[in-house]
Amino acid sequence: MNNKSEIIEQTNLAFDFIEKLYLESSYLIKEIEGILNEEEEKFIIGKTGGYAISTSTSKGLEPNNVKSWLLKNFSVFFIPEGNTKPKGGVTFTKINDNLKVIYLRIVFYGKNIKEPMIYSGVLFNVEKKQGKTFPTKFEQVMSHIEYNDKKFFNKKNQINYEDIYLKIQGELIKNCLFEITDSESIVKKIIEPSLELYRKY
Repeated sequence: MNNKSEIIEQTNLAFDFIEKLYLESSYLIKEIEGILNEEEEKFIIGKTGGYAISTSTSKGLEPNNVKSWLLKNFSVFFIPEGNTKPKGGVTFTKINDNLKVIYLRIVFYGKNIKEPMIYSGVLFNVEKKQGKTFPTKFEQVMSHIEYNDKKFFNKKNQINYEDIYLKIQGELIKNCLFEITDSESIVKKIIEPSLELYRKY
């Protein structure tokens, strides 16, 4: 087998694996969504741009941006259906004193992790700074978190973030993604701990 054939085969295998990893992650999120919707709060997934995930992926040609072409992490949030409003295929969630959401973030790759991780828990005490027009809704906060992830996730489990636009607190639980293998592990490692945190705050 010549060098070109090896590269073609390796490229195909790499893309097949990544596609499967992304698909399995989407199925995981949909299963979490279904289970949370059966809870008394009737959680639904927050729709930031249709039925989409929040990322900071760049398509720029600069070397640092090229490193971001491949999706390395993303997030979604879940909120009781009575606390948000559907509007043109997205949700509109007002930022107020009572706002709290279940937050889920998957990190496939990073300098400080040995294997893919999944973070779940609660975000609360979301406060928009006076005089700022941004953010107008919580859905915008999701992409803001991704763009500022190094500052936002600088502590292990506790979140206490503040910038010129907003303040936000949270508490997350970390699990190895590949240990979430069936419905039982989803419930025990993600759903139950996340609901406990949500109801605690």
